[in-house]
Amino acid sequence: MADTLILARGGRTVVDRLSFTVDAGHALVLSGANGAGKTTLIRALAGFLLPVEGQIVLEGGSADRTPAEQCHFVGHQNGMKSSLTVEENLLFWADFLRAPGAGPGVEPPKRVADALTRFDLEPLSDIPAGYLSAGQKRRLGLARLLVAERPVWLLDEPTVSLDTRSAGLLAALVNAHTAAGGIVVAATHLDLGLDRADELRLGPREVAA
Repeated sequence: MADTLILARGGRTVVDRLSFTVDAGHALVLSGANGAGKTTLIRALAGFLLPVEGQIVLEGGSADRTPAEQCHFVGHQNGMKSSLTVEENLLFWADFLRAPGAGPGVEPPKRVADALTRFDLEPLSDIPAGYLSAGQKRRLGLARLLVAERPVWLLDEPTVSLDTRSAGLLAALVNAHTAAGGIVVAATHLDLGLDRADELRLGPREVAA
């Protein structure tokens, strides 16, 4: 998936010649101290940061789409419009994330309904997102994982603001995604309770193979 990556921020090398592979049906948990490069690596995988050197490859993916276009990215921000309701936010993401050329028959309302149910947001569906608690906003941000099909999920500190029950819901969904052949890369300081997961520990100026 990544070959001899060199990543820099603000003129400083954060990740130095890092190579790793994540097989289909598996998760890779990125660990390490603050500033170790976890967020930088996640953002590079998502296509938001160009490597100084090296390459990122998604083998077996769609030839018509870049690796970044085949990823879901959930970062520190929840990616929502406060004035839209919970359901309206998810309908927006279902439309925005729809694969090019997929047409109107992708059934976004059905995907949205499923996401609302599985993230326990259905009772809040008609409430403006700005009125949600921090944990509810995080669940809404994570719910967009389910509104469009993407084989790779990139999650940066996904359990922030989640209570124990909600963290369990997320773990179950991630495990279901990998069980179906999906790939997950998650940066975290906590044990996410994931099946089929390996750990990659990053450090300042990390060199790994």
